[in-house]
Amino acid sequence: MTKRTRTNLKMLLIVAFFVVKNALVMAQDVETPVAYMNSITKVQEDMNKKYLAYVSASAHGKRLRKVEKLRQQAVESISLSLTNTQLLFPYKGDNSLRQSSIDYIKFCYKLFNDDYAHIVDLEEISEQSVDEMQAYLLLQEKTSEKLKEANQANDLAYRAFAAKYKIEILDSKSEKGEKMEIVGKLNKYFNKVYNQFFKSNWEDKQLTKALTNKKVNDIEQCRNTLIKYAEEGLKALDTLRSFNGDASLALACKQSLEAYKKLAETEIPKMTDYYLKEENFNNIKKSFDSKSASDRTKEDVDAYNKAVKEMNAGVNSYNQTNNNANNIRNSIVNNWNSTEKSFMDSNMPYFK
Repeated sequence: MTKRTRTNLKMLLIVAFFVVKNALVMAQDVETPVAYMNSITKVQEDMNKKYLAYVSASAHGKRLRKVEKLRQQAVESISLSLTNTQLLFPYKGDNSLRQSSIDYIKFCYKLFNDDYAHIVDLEEISEQSVDEMQAYLLLQEKTSEKLKEANQANDLAYRAFAAKYKIEILDSKSEKGEKMEIVGKLNKYFNKVYNQFFKSNWEDKQLTKALTNKKVNDIEQCRNTLIKYAEEGLKALDTLRSFNGDASLALACKQSLEAYKKLAETEIPKMTDYYLKEENFNNIKKSFDSKSASDRTKEDVDAYNKAVKEMNAGVNSYNQTNNNANNIRNSIVNNWNSTEKSFMDSNMPYFK
């Protein structure tokens, strides 16, 4: 056995000693049902703080990869909480609260070790298409709902144990339960609004690629799809006007969709028109250059000079239109990002 192996084994034994000692101390202090309930709550205290800190950080506009360390800390704390709960004895032969707590903690472990890890992976590809983003948002929503339901089930088991031993619980809802309910409702509302913004934003990126490649047919297809997404989104916002009286996110989304629609309807056709003129000019120039000076007719020269004049005027107009389009896009994204941050900071509960 190497020195490093002996050191690691020694550390594991020390950790195990304190885990067992901690559990035995709690097990001894359970002469009353209240004391037993407190011991169960204390075991879950750190894991709840850790996983709620992760939920809070990820909800406040932070990329999941950037807060991955918090998820790992949550998983480790949940695992330790499970061990400590399993080491507790049933209360005078009654294993109901202990078992419900074990079930809850195991569920949390699976949720944060598996489900949230899958969400982290999906985040990497979520912006590749509208379908990928919708799948990502749906998984987020379902996972949040499962966490809320697990908390409710755990709280019901806690209250059932209290009622069984005639213990009165004064608060009708726990602070954590209330916050988790807000998180669930807020995520559902945000995802619905964001989905409308993302569809138009994503389609505009496809439109930009088509413009870069000067593919007129692709440009027209993307332009029509962008108008369609914007109109659908504006209609959907009629039922998503505000969250707890805060209409800022819906308003920012509405402004974005109106701007995308206007961009597609007024600016993009000007750019398409330029590409058609450019294509026409290149064809005229190619034909003009293929002839020797002696073979060119007056009509050839006049047509070429006219095309050159139109092309020069078109370049200036195109540059102006392109600058306008880029300014509109930057304004849309900046307005959305700042509004999203302030909206989430104002409405998403903080867990410390």
